[in-house]
Amino acid sequence: MTSTATPKAPATAASSRDASGSSPDAAALTPTPLALLRRGRTWIVLGAVLVVGAIAVFAIQGGIRSQGSTLGPDDAGQTGSRALVEVLRDHGVAVTATRSLDDTLEAVDAAGGDATVLLYDEYGTLDRARLLELADTVDAGARLVVAAPGFRALEALAPGVRLAGDAPGPIDDVDCELRAATQAEALSDGQRLLTIDDDAAAEGWRGCFREGDGFAVAVGPGPAGAGGDAASDRLSLVGAETVFTNDRIDERGNAALAIGLLGAADELVWYLPGPSDPDAATAPTLGELTPGWVSPVLVLALVVTVAAGVWRGRRLGPLVVERLPVTVPAGETRQGRARLYARSAQREHALDQLRMAAVWRFATALKLPRTTEVTVIADAVAQSTGRDRATVRHLLVDESPANDAAFLRLGVELADLERDLARAVRPDGRSSPPARPAASARPAASARPAASAPEPTADDQPGRQP
Repeated sequence: MTSTATPKAPATAASSRDASGSSPDAAALTPTPLALLRRGRTWIVLGAVLVVGAIAVFAIQGGIRSQGSTLGPDDAGQTGSRALVEVLRDHGVAVTATRSLDDTLEAVDAAGGDATVLLYDEYGTLDRARLLELADTVDAGARLVVAAPGFRALEALAPGVRLAGDAPGPIDDVDCELRAATQAEALSDGQRLLTIDDDAAAEGWRGCFREGDGFAVAVGPGPAGAGGDAASDRLSLVGAETVFTNDRIDERGNAALAIGLLGAADELVWYLPGPSDPDAATAPTLGELTPGWVSPVLVLALVVTVAAGVWRGRRLGPLVVERLPVTVPAGETRQGRARLYARSAQREHALDQLRMAAVWRFATALKLPRTTEVTVIADAVAQSTGRDRATVRHLLVDESPANDAAFLRLGVELADLERDLARAVRPDGRSSPPARPAASARPAASARPAASAPEPTADDQPGRQP
């Protein structure tokens, strides 16, 4: 059975069947929430597994609790140092927390130089110049304790002292005469080791708490030019921060070493470098941080992109209008589409095309706007032809062909309905007042009316007009 090529109908039969829910293809055209869940169940399961895994890792690592700042003097968390600070204050040590180098130097000056400075530069914020400026406080009689020094701090403050990995366990060998170390006698596990070469040893550096060739603590006079003599021990390097944290302070001799190093003076300046400490003038530029091969690769990529665009986008000449040797009539096009529908058994799709064309002609014959719902048009057709409304709606919206015989029957019924409507609105060949739908089903007044229907020819049956 052939199909008709018609303009867009006011409302497709497929969309109406979605609303009514009675067509077997409604679920495919408008998926239900359950169908969407079934379609995406693989991604939902993967997302749930990732969320559960993230929560498990977060809980195992202790991420649920508040972390705070490492070695924060007022932080009561596991990595904070509030316990040590409270003990020092109970022993009469005034603790001043600072977040910038200027505040630290002012605090040392206010103490008359007789103070202890604890430096913990977690992110390596201070450059060599600022580290040496801080080391100059040793000249004024202050003591400097550096917790977990990095490579830059070791190069600036203690040339010849290097990092040497982690200790395998607790350390019991003091191996030095430093008072704080002899009082501690042992350190817990989790220590980082430092090595001292011959040049550093000749300058007065010595280690405490030996483990193999490394030491958990190194003491010495400070960098060359800082003014320290070879016999001084005013600069102390503690390899790991575990000696000062709340969760490890009570293990073995950690508390004795921390109190001995930080409680030697009545004033303690607790210095954690902040965002204002880096020198913007000496910060490396983006070009300095970028590897040398990046710029040539970017230039090459740009050239390749432009060349590919020119290659793919070039035109071989102006467009030429070609006269076709034959003209394909519209009827043959319709017949070809109809054969395609028949070959692929697309009865539902072919019937939708017939219904859309019929509904469009019904709306035009009844002078209804294009935006009128198909159910309203069906009611108006039923009222004009005297047919049952449920029967007309079933024909225009709900019924689906199960086989070719049903498809042919529905096509014939559509043609009969269109013929009856044409007789109803033009009983004597002239247009009569169109039947109006019920007041509750009439379209909005602001809707644009549709164009008038084309005049049928003598050999064109209703439902077959182009």
